[in-house]
Amino acid sequence: MIVLDASVLIAHLDERDAHHQAATQVLVDAADSDLAASPVTIAEVLVGPARAKRLREAQALLDAMGVREIALKADAASSLATLRAETGLKLPDCCVLLAARDAPARSVATFDEGLAAVARRIGLQVR
Repeated sequence: MIVLDASVLIAHLDERDAHHQAATQVLVDAADSDLAASPVTIAEVLVGPARAKRLREAQALLDAMGVREIALKADAASSLATLRAETGLKLPDCCVLLAARDAPARSVATFDEGLAAVARRIGLQVR
């Protein structure tokens, strides 16, 4: 399973994004893998489409891609606080790590170098 960061999904959905081609390639390379994201990540991805009145279309694309939402567990608040304190990452990035831990996933796809560095440090493969 690959846990996706918003940076990859946003870039894939927006042809004008500087990372669009790279994001699309990441997803093509992951075609045989299960894809997942935290609810916070999915919400981040859907903000732009919601502003553009294209929310349902974006949700349908995520569904067609097979992106599964990894639900937050009952102890998510304390787990996220601990991750934030230990890593110094922003809370949305901590949501990616928590989703990867809870899934459990072997890898994370991101264009965020800070998130990538921490993911590698805790034993996740980065795509």
